[in-house]
Amino acid sequence: MRHILVVEDEPLNAIVFRKVLERRGGYRITVTEQADELMQLVRSGAVDLVIMDVSLAHTRWEGRAVNGVELCRILKGDSRTARIPVLLATAHAMRGDAEMLLVQSGADHYVAKPILDHEEFVRQVRELLEKAA
Repeated sequence: MRHILVVEDEPLNAIVFRKVLERRGGYRITVTEQADELMQLVRSGAVDLVIMDVSLAHTRWEGRAVNGVELCRILKGDSRTARIPVLLATAHAMRGDAEMLLVQSGADHYVAKPILDHEEFVRQVRELLEKAA
């Protein structure tokens, strides 16, 4: 079973991601907002895909506050974790935001929150997983 790590600090969004991905996708889901846990799981090889919230209010890495864009750059800049697909998830859905965030972060894809079309969301996740396989 494919394992997806959801990095999200908003409990309601975390619940939606978990339910949609478990029920419609059949994936195993872990949710965290802690950078230490993110790095440990991803570096262990136990994660097939990361869904990364852009705005993380309480997340710290190496003693400083970080957001999802920074964490994604760290993942993509590390040879141990660079191959793992990252799907950015954010409520910042204005024209041009997706392209700007993808360039800044190095993420593989972008999805706007709230997730309204659950089937399309699961399809995007499945595509990212297939590309990485």
